Formats: sequence, structure tokens, C-alpha cells
Amino acid sequence: MKKNTSPRKLTVKGFQFAGISSGIKKTGGKDLALIFSEVPAPTVGMFTTNKIKAAPVKLSMKRLSGQKNCQAIIINSGNANACTGQEGMKHAREMTVKTAGALGISPDLVHVSSTGVIGVPLPMKKISRAIPDLVRYMSPLSLADTASAIMTTDSFPKVISKKVRIGKRTGTIVGITKGAGMICPHMATMLCYILTDISISSTLMERALKEAVDRSFNRLAVDNDMSTNDSVFAMANGLLGNDPIKRSSKEYREFCGTLSGLTYDLAKMIARDGEGATKLIEVIVKGAKSETDADKVARAISGSMLVKTAVYGNDPNWGRIVAAAGYSGVNINENKIDIYIGRVKVMGRGIGTDREKLAFRALQNKTVIITVDLGAGDKMVRALSCDLTEKYIAINAEYRS
Repeated sequence: MKKNTSPRKLTVKGFQFAGISSGIKKTGGKDLALIFSEVPAPTVGMFTTNKIKAAPVKLSMKRLSGQKNCQAIIINSGNANACTGQEGMKHAREMTVKTAGALGISPDLVHVSSTGVIGVPLPMKKISRAIPDLVRYMSPLSLADTASAIMTTDSFPKVISKKVRIGKRTGTIVGITKGAGMICPHMATMLCYILTDISISSTLMERALKEAVDRSFNRLAVDNDMSTNDSVFAMANGLLGNDPIKRSSKEYREFCGTLSGLTYDLAKMIARDGEGATKLIEVIVKGAKSETDADKVARAISGSMLVKTAVYGNDPNWGRIVAAAGYSGVNINENKIDIYIGRVKVMGRGIGTDREKLAFRALQNKTVIITVDLGAGDKMVRALSCDLTEKYIAINAEYRS
């Protein structure tokens, strides 16, 4: 099921959006997007851990290290502006300057993101001509256009909105993301923009964002490849009018829980839309001594190419699952391990249960849940993945053509 509530109906107080075609994509599809806050907003970000970083990533990291306010983010798809040298940095800055000029704000309040093919200079003449139109088309109701304009190999736009009760007021958190390939843990996943009207300091937002990302995007694997451009931004413009959230408050706990739920749901969308994928895989590891142990085992299983292809082929080969757990780096005892595919126990206390026929039926579902109980403690972690198909090869063999 590749559906979500229509982004046409979603708004966030004080934010406007736009998405148009500037001519970057050969298809003529939307490829230039804008997110604008009516007031400067405390902003934080997390970025790819790849040692090779695209020019927009370098620029945004530098700006966020200096001042924590942002008012606009311009995003292009179809071109990563990565490995483009000094010209790439010049183009990234130029995008912020021209956007700031069209909006009437300081360039320091503008961030930039890019996604697409690596190593190709940006067509700045096309982008420069399009920026005035991009600003002209801004609207609180154009979130769907932004979500569409940032897509590359995505098959559908990915947007989620959640409400949070803050005192006597109800705030909104919206998440927009793109991603289908070059997806692996360690904050190398996609582009994501989280927007809220709730008043919260950049310090607390940064803490909440890191926790949410660690439990969602950092536990997501499509193909275990790491991009040069991946970024997550969170902007909080405070126009809800609440007193700023305090760390020790009930409101902060509710904010963190809602944010983590939102990023996990977005990560699920990415896994479901994995390039060529036919099934979403959710890996649950429980009974671990520590969350770190559970995390390592979950990542090993969710990232295993053999597990992913077995799920695609409806093969209840639990041996691949337990083998991945074994090489995860965690000290585990095979005689304590239970494994389930759906609700079917396929391994109990380290031995097969001869229930492959039932497990085969469980693998027919569009969402496949693999549960591993290590029998060593009470900690649990969830990770996300998808099956690996021939279509993934076809998509990536022709990516540049």
C-alpha cells in the first residue's frame, strides 16, 4: 500500500511551499522546491556520514554551526551538485543568494539541498530563471508540490502530519521526505524536512531530532549504499504561540514521542518504496541484553542481501536470518534464540520447527515481519528494510540514461 493522506490538505502555521519544473530533469517533471517560514525559525540538521559530501551539505553544515536560525530551504532534484569542485560551492551559495533576494531576506537564512546524479554541474541559468517563479507560486497549500519536486526514483510523494497537545494548544509537526535508493543506516538515507509551529529551542530540537533519527532513519536499509547528499532539517517557527517547551516537561516527552513516531512512519514509506521493492520488511529484535546489542542484530538482518532476496522469493529460509544475527558482532547463544516469520515460529531454541509451509504463506504478505528473540534480556529494537528484486538492478543500471 503506497498511500498517505493527501498533502494537498496539510498545512503548518506560518509555512509556505512551492514546487515547479525548472528544466533540470529531462522528463520535464517538477525539480525545484521551496520551504519558507514567515519568521526566522530555530533550525537543526543531521547530515550524511559519507566522507564525500555534496556542496549543499557542506554549506548547510557550515551555516548551522554558526547560527541556528533559518527561514527558507531551496531544494533541487535531478542533480546532486556533488563532486563539482569550487564551481559546485559557488552554485550552492548562488542558489541561496538568489532565493534570498526573491524573498527579501538575508542569504544566511537560506539553506540548500540537492539530490540526483553525482558529478554533473548544476544548470544554474535554468535555476536562476526559475527562482522568481518558485517564490511567486508559494502557498500554505502547496506542500504537495514541494513533496513531488524533491523526488528522484521515488514512486510516490512522502508526507506525514501529526498533532501534539502543548498545554492548551494543539501544535502540528509535518515531515516531508524523499528516498528509494542509496539507503543505509548511519544518517545516510534521504532528504527530509520536518516543520513545526511549536516553540522549542534549537538545543532541545537537536536532542529530539537525534533521538528520532537514531530510531528510524538510522535503522533503515534498502541497498546499504550511502549517498553524498543526505540531510534531515527540522524547523520550529514558534507561531503556535506556546511558551517554549522545557526539557523536564510532559510536553517535551510528548513532542519527542510524536517526532519519533513521525520519522519512523516516514522511514516505513521509504522502505516500502525501495527501488524495485514489492514488500516492506520490519525486523523486530527482542530479548537482548542491551539496546546496542538489539540494534546490531537488527541492522545485520535488515541489511542482509540474502534475507532480502529470500523474502522476495517467498523462501522461509530462517538460516539466513540466524546467520546474519551471528555475524552482527553481538555475543549470542544460538540455543536461546527463537525466530518468527509473521506469527510462525520457524526456529525454537536454536532448532528448526519444520513449519516452513506456514511461513511460506506469511511471506505472501506485502508487509513481512521478522521477529528474533535472543533470550538474553528485555531490550527491543525495530529496523526497516525491503525485499531485493530484479527491478532494483534494472533501475540502477539505467539511472543516468
